[in-house]
Amino acid sequence: MAVPAMFAVLFLTGCIANGEGAPATSGPPSLTVQDAPASNAPLETTQASTKIPVYWIGRSKEEVYLYREFRDISGDGNPVTTALRIMMAQKPLDHDFFTPWQEPASLATSISGKNVITVDISRDAFNSNLDAGMAQRAIQQLVYTATAAASSSGLINSGQQIQVVILVDGHKDYMAFGQVQLGQPMARDASLVAPLWIIDPQEDTSLPAGAVKFNGRSTDGSKPVNWQILQDTGKGEKASLLTGQVKATGEPGQYGVFTFSATLKPGKYELRVSQADDAGKTIEATTDTRLFSVG
Repeated sequence: MAVPAMFAVLFLTGCIANGEGAPATSGPPSLTVQDAPASNAPLETTQASTKIPVYWIGRSKEEVYLYREFRDISGDGNPVTTALRIMMAQKPLDHDFFTPWQEPASLATSISGKNVITVDISRDAFNSNLDAGMAQRAIQQLVYTATAAASSSGLINSGQQIQVVILVDGHKDYMAFGQVQLGQPMARDASLVAPLWIIDPQEDTSLPAGAVKFNGRSTDGSKPVNWQILQDTGKGEKASLLTGQVKATGEPGQYGVFTFSATLKPGKYELRVSQADDAGKTIEATTDTRLFSVG
């Protein structure tokens, strides 16, 4: 996988056992604003962990979606503030993802008793030139990250509607990226989250040789997941090594989780996963990829 620039990400390609470069210089892709109403997309569950969920933006074929990674944290800081700072000031682990946010001079968060998260951020965080579609995704990236961090940390009740109010230097009605008016409560827009993504392994992870376990999540548990493992030949090419299909499990209306294993020898690999249609054919626009090594 080549490394994309901040606003130019690679098209992801994908493909069932038979046996989610140099930086570019172009501007952000032109995107349309989704007409789908905001919905209360399923939240992350509470977990006792030193990792925190952070959302990024990535492209899959012609679509641009939100993807999640788990990042290591230390200390007892506010998990929502910590996650948002990572989202704005750091780079994603996966080279196919990016963030249009800039590191803010000031950032504070609070949570009301009515499950409303207030994020107060300085205007320098918006110093990127985005079209309306990308600006909408950037705001939802913040909404998803804030709600995920609060839910996974047990700070809010994940069974209730959760909203986020974004203030800029303490004020409402700021036009984020010159495109999206802020200040009103906002919920997760389920239409913008990626249909499928890989949870483990994370990008560039090194794993012991032998049985390697893979897992991920899908927004539609009724669709099977096609997977493919490619091995780096050492000649600048990747050869298909294993393919398979697995069923995602989960309650109706909730995200499904899929898991499978493969026995691998030392080497460098790429995992590709995609949702499959009723005929078992790969739905290319749902593909996520992950680079990892086995040693």
